[in-house]
This record gives sequence, C-alpha cells and structure tokens, in this order.
Amino acid sequence: MADKQISLPAKLINGGIAGLIGVTCVFPIDLAKTRLQNQQNGQRMYTSMSDCLIKTIRSEGYFGMYRGAAVNLTLVTPEKAIKLAANDFFRHHLSKDGKKLTLLREMLAGCGAGTCQVIVTTPMEMLKIQLQDAGRIAAQKKLMAAQLSAAAGSAEPVVEARTTATQITRELLRSKGIAGLYKGLGATLLRDVPFSIVYFPLFANLNKLGQKDPDVKAPFYVSFLSGCVAGSTAAVAVNPCDVIKTRLQSLQRGVNEDTYSGILDCTKKIWQKEGPTAFFKGAYCRALVIAPLFGIAQVVYFIGIAEFLLDLLPKRRA
Repeated sequence: MADKQISLPAKLINGGIAGLIGVTCVFPIDLAKTRLQNQQNGQRMYTSMSDCLIKTIRSEGYFGMYRGAAVNLTLVTPEKAIKLAANDFFRHHLSKDGKKLTLLREMLAGCGAGTCQVIVTTPMEMLKIQLQDAGRIAAQKKLMAAQLSAAAGSAEPVVEARTTATQITRELLRSKGIAGLYKGLGATLLRDVPFSIVYFPLFANLNKLGQKDPDVKAPFYVSFLSGCVAGSTAAVAVNPCDVIKTRLQSLQRGVNEDTYSGILDCTKKIWQKEGPTAFFKGAYCRALVIAPLFGIAQVVYFIGIAEFLLDLLPKRRA
C-alpha cells in the first residue's frame, strides 16, 4: 500500500474490487480447504486438494466448486474494504509526525484491522462453510447408503436436499437470533488478529525493499509479490486457528464425526484423536488462496482504480 493519503471511499472501493477479483480466481481452492479441514480420521473422503476438486466436479459438476461463492462475492467487498482501510487508519494514527512506524506499532495497526474485520468475516464464513461442506457430507451419506444397500441387496438412492444461504440465515435468526450468525466469533478473532499482526508489518517491510526512494512507490510487481509472500506466510502461521474455526462453525456433521463445545474442547479432541498434524490440514490450500488474494489486493491499491473512477464522477456530472 502506498504511503500517500487515499480517501476513505477510494479505500473501500479498492478493497472491494480486490476482494471480488481474488475470490473469483481462488474460490475452488478455498472449497477444497474447507472440506479437507472438516474431514476427520476414519471418515476421509479426499486425500488431497486435487482429489477433492476432481471428486467434486464428478459428483456436483463444475459449478459445484463454487458452492458458497455467492456469499463471499456479496460480503467480501465490505470485509476486505474494512480490513485494508482499518489498517491504513490505525497506521496513520499510530505514526508520529509522519515518521516511520516501529514494528510494534505496525503490529498494533494490524491487530486493530483484524479486530474490525470480524464484524463481517464471522457471518460470511459461517454461511460459506455450511454451503461448501454440504457436498462432502452428502457424498459421505451416499457412500454409506450404497454400502448398506449392497449388504442388504436393495438400492435406495440418497437425494441431497440443497439449501441456500438465505435459508440458513433465516433458520439461524429464527432459532438463535443474531448470535447464531456469530458462532465461532472467538475462533475467528483468534485467527484474524494474529494473521493481521503478521501480514501487515511483513508486507510493509517487504514492499519497502523494492522502493528505490522512500518517497516513490515500489513497482506494482513488488507490491504483488510482497502481498503473496506476506499472505501465504501469515496464512500458514495461523492455520491451526483456521482448522478450529472451521470445525466450530460447521453446523452439520458427517457420520460418526465429533462435535465440539468450544475452542478448548475442539483443540483437545483434535490433538488426542487426530494428532498435531491435523492442525495443518488444508494449510497449502489456504496459502494458495491467500497469496494471490492479497497480492491482487495490493496491486489494486497500487494502481488506484478507485481514485480513477472517483475522478470521473465530476466530469460526468458536468
């Protein structure tokens, strides 16, 4: 992100455009990440990201890889906009007379950004996870039904009842109120705050390496690569928290899968039954999702698409 002052509307538009482009490009990988993280030992449907995507296409068609994408495309604009704009806001107010921020202040700015974004992130992730994981649970039930049918000598097809984000939202609001949409809020904070603490200072310092002069922005490819490296590093670092969050926010369970009462209970059961490596399920998928997502975000900020669009408004009115 450039050090020049950008208006709030421009920050919001830039963040939204970056989020929309990024989500469209990497959503199938995010779906694979969710399904890999949710499957428990003894109930594995997929062996890898590629295996998950191939099986998804075979059973649900090409657009099956984009289940839940509508939720992300709707809410990613405010989510990314809040995150990026909040970081700029905190960096601006934590700087003293325009002087370079210390590492601690950069981390505090990232902490503030991560805290602000969960207002949108938590319900977005809550709805997205239900839609993404529905295909895995349905496939598991079909497999179990086929095995039972083969043993009994009869065949009764299992038909998946598809739900929409609107239906899930209505049911959660009816049964649990607004708190239903914020299930897993603590786990989301536990993931997003450390992520922002790692990501924003790391990006800022990597981006500075490409600046020939402190008053001149780094080339766009430096901003892109810095966003990719910082994003993937932060994503892998907080993946254990993402696994816990995904498990806690899943309302439906597969056959014989554990349920969890909270963060500590989830952590304990995963550690005891699946081992420490389970906390890094889907880590490479998450890195592949976050790297281009934030690389694109920084390039959009660099290009300043929003400033260009906002500059056109007075001319059109005239």
